[in-house]
Amino acid sequence: QVQLQESGPGLVKPSQTLSLTCTVSGGSITADSYYWAWIRQPPGKGLEWMGTKAYSGSTYYSPSLKSRLSISRDTSKNQFTLQLSSVTPEDSAVYYCARTREVVVTTRLPGDYWGQGTQVTVSS
Repeated sequence: QVQLQESGPGLVKPSQTLSLTCTVSGGSITADSYYWAWIRQPPGKGLEWMGTKAYSGSTYYSPSLKSRLSISRDTSKNQFTLQLSSVTPEDSAVYYCARTREVVVTTRLPGDYWGQGTQVTVSS
């Protein structure tokens, strides 16, 4: 059974960089044909796909976040990490990591695995 767990600070100050890590167990992040995504859900809004790290190492970003977002991975730890720079209160959301079969994630699909999510608040 694949399990994903998000970790990182729950509170970030405006203009700082948000860093979150997704630790994966029960499956390798280099396993063929899987994608490892970051998705967020602001309060009262729908899911927003942020970006994806492919099994191959290729990275895909949402155009709206590309200038501020970086996704990396540490294969030795079976983790992938999100860094979002210059955050504002509009970046406050529940952040999820997920294993999917698609690059762009707009909904939970059968067979996908998601972490439980972590609340991030941007406030001074």
